[in-house]
Amino acid sequence: MPVSTPRMDDTFIHNLHQYTLPEIAFHVAKKLLGDDIPDNALQAIIYDAINFRAPVIKLEEHVFVLELWHGPSLAFKDFGARFMSRLMSYFLEKDDKQLDILVATSGDTGGAVALGFLGVPGTRVTILYPKGKVSDIQELQLTTNGQNIRAIEVDGTFDDCQALVKQAFTDTLLSKHFRLSSANSINIARLIPQTFYYFNAYAQLLRQGIDKVVFSVPSGNFGNMGAGLLAWKMGLPVTHFIAATNSNDTVPQFLATGVYQPKPSIATLSNAMDVGNPSNWVRIIDLFKNDIEGLKKFITGYSYNDEKTLEAIKFLYEHYKYVACPHTAIAWRALRDWQQHNYKTDTAGVFLSTAHPCKFPGVYTADIAANITVPEQISELRKKTKQAITLGKDFESFKAYLMEAS
Repeated sequence: MPVSTPRMDDTFIHNLHQYTLPEIAFHVAKKLLGDDIPDNALQAIIYDAINFRAPVIKLEEHVFVLELWHGPSLAFKDFGARFMSRLMSYFLEKDDKQLDILVATSGDTGGAVALGFLGVPGTRVTILYPKGKVSDIQELQLTTNGQNIRAIEVDGTFDDCQALVKQAFTDTLLSKHFRLSSANSINIARLIPQTFYYFNAYAQLLRQGIDKVVFSVPSGNFGNMGAGLLAWKMGLPVTHFIAATNSNDTVPQFLATGVYQPKPSIATLSNAMDVGNPSNWVRIIDLFKNDIEGLKKFITGYSYNDEKTLEAIKFLYEHYKYVACPHTAIAWRALRDWQQHNYKTDTAGVFLSTAHPCKFPGVYTADIAANITVPEQISELRKKTKQAITLGKDFESFKAYLMEAS
């Protein structure tokens, strides 16, 4: 976390509607990074990394969807992965030692990181994913890249994968042998670019004469929520946040009871949110300076099982002809439930759409599936061959693999 959180000046906030997404990204990144990177280099990184759109689409009065899946991996993780890879590449230009990136994924992170770092000189990426718990397309995105990207299929859950990555960073031998870093949202370089789309969403609302907003965020490891709260701390005038989870409801339970009780993750249709012990929750507590009551007033939590998720997907299609991925459907349902008790005519509700529905073909009924346009890159992906090794969830096996493959 930053030692202190800088605030954007009021003039910038009030005039956000005058800026493009890359311009917003530059100003926000500059405020956080200070003089660590020259302006021309930072602008080059941003214009190369954030070269796709993130539109806010109106579904009905006071209900909007923020689409974050227009990047190359078709998931919101492209913002973080592409920015981070270029940032690391910039700093590696003056150094010959290889940077080893370890990343655990429950679905979309791995694909975005793989594409973000593919072919980046001086880097090698090792992706850990839970066996049988990602969609077929997600698995192909993780395992078909080659070059400097390696994939490990772990016989366990995402929490097991994340635990292996975290333990690697504290292992003395590995730390001496490798220069290790993470591409998970435990790395602040992932959260910084994710603030960009919150500011940009507000800019789009300002153009429609709306200056009050509630964000409903589909949440697993809580990096997306952490980025939104970081944007708020920097001065973005958000009225309220909604934490929308699947059956892995550690945070909604905490918000309801005050008891934080991590538990083993459960496999669901919204697999990228299958996290029982979210890493970024400590960041969120830090942003609120341990003011739990203040946090509970500002964030409302909702959780939904697979049955409720499928009902939400069906409703969105039947009422709006909008096809949502399971994660997006959960965010919409949480927003709807919150608005039923907190409806305000001057406040926009924005739910985040985090992945293209084509990544979850087994979720939809035939009539909905027929209305999903499959992008060209997915068709090409299906022609490729999976390359991955399988390991158990014990750390010694993972450590031995890293040492032997070095």
